[in-house]
Amino acid sequence: MSENNPTRQSNLPDDQTFERQLARRHTRSGVWRGIFLMSTLMGLIALVALFGNVINEAFGTVAFASKLTESEISDVPLSELDGPALAALLGEYAPRRLRVIVRDELSVVSAAEFTTVPVSVALAHAEMPESMADRTITELSDEEVIQLLALNLSADQLYDHVQTDVIGLELLKSWPLSTTLFDYATIQAEFDALVEEKDPPNPHLEFRSWLNWDFVTGSQSSYAELAGVRTAIVGTLWIMALTMLIAFPLGVGAAIYLEEYARGGGWFDRLIEVNIRNLAGVPSIIYGLLGLAIFVRTLEQLTSGAVFGVTGVNGRTILSASATMALLILPVIIIASQEAIRAVPQSIREASYGLGATKWQTVWHQVLPAAMPGILTGTIIALSRAIGETAPLIVIGASAVIFVDPGGPFSKFTALPVQIWQWTARPQEEFRNIAAAAIIVLLGLLLFMNSFAIILRQRLSKKL
Repeated sequence: MSENNPTRQSNLPDDQTFERQLARRHTRSGVWRGIFLMSTLMGLIALVALFGNVINEAFGTVAFASKLTESEISDVPLSELDGPALAALLGEYAPRRLRVIVRDELSVVSAAEFTTVPVSVALAHAEMPESMADRTITELSDEEVIQLLALNLSADQLYDHVQTDVIGLELLKSWPLSTTLFDYATIQAEFDALVEEKDPPNPHLEFRSWLNWDFVTGSQSSYAELAGVRTAIVGTLWIMALTMLIAFPLGVGAAIYLEEYARGGGWFDRLIEVNIRNLAGVPSIIYGLLGLAIFVRTLEQLTSGAVFGVTGVNGRTILSASATMALLILPVIIIASQEAIRAVPQSIREASYGLGATKWQTVWHQVLPAAMPGILTGTIIALSRAIGETAPLIVIGASAVIFVDPGGPFSKFTALPVQIWQWTARPQEEFRNIAAAAIIVLLGLLLFMNSFAIILRQRLSKKL
């Protein structure tokens, strides 16, 4: 037939032209394949470098030395002393730690407020003489602070503080894991130089994992070797839980409206959809400024809990942080939910209508369950972004130093990203070590949350 149709035959390339075109296609394909492989390789290298650097800082060798010996500070064994005597030892040998101990053990306000509010407010649950109630902690003498400690801390607690703040180990220097494994001679030489220069009592080297159970369950401290992230973990979990409760129903509801009810709608619906897609690319700090203006200041009576009878708190609470983070991830959830709903076959809707179901019954019982795996995927991506955001939380007033675990949506708070930022800003090397350990905790928390959501998504997919 081709012989009788010269027009069709002339449209086909000859063998040489065909081979040249095929070779060019293979060349272009090879170039793009190489670019994709190179991009993947660079991404893997960057990921390995990131994890390698974090692990390198989270483990290593540390030089410790004793501050004092027990016999140097007391003729009587410390275990036989009562609370007032132990508090007096703290005042004699660690006077700079007195107010820090009061803040860590007894304060119910943030570190910034601790030195400015009256003692009766800062230590709301503590026993104290009436003469101290209306003064700030900085206006109290050392003797009065010692009296506060003796009244409110047990002998066992004071004994632990004497062991830590007076007798305990002093961190001289830390070295990363890479130096420990490949250049231990340098560590030994620097350690010998430190010992010769400072001549501390009982100096020694030990391998230390900055990531341990005490670090996960401990509270914040001005000593890197004693600091923990429990308060930051609790704050992060509170924020993520409330963010999910606010953003998920709003995002899915908006997506249902745009896809099922406003499809082919007027200019207003199109304007909403365009703005939602634009908002997904807005820098996170802008959301922080928006949250500061709306939730912290304008709605302070609500976010502080004043309308529910909560007192002594301003609008810089977990509720404000959660509402701000919900705004941040809302566009991502809406867009992902729209795509998931759009992917549901039209035949499912038509079959539901054919059986007499209403519009809402079709959406609720047929479309939404079929789209739920895709919706959860978008939600996972959105929450993964939210859990690592720092700028919005700093803008709305997250506390860099807080010693009280948040107990509800109207509590002061900190979060793991804020805590990591605060530690990396400190000049001491050992705070970078605990920042690396906190990064591992944050990644573990993110992995746990994502795994839970993925398992839920897989179960929903199997049911469908």
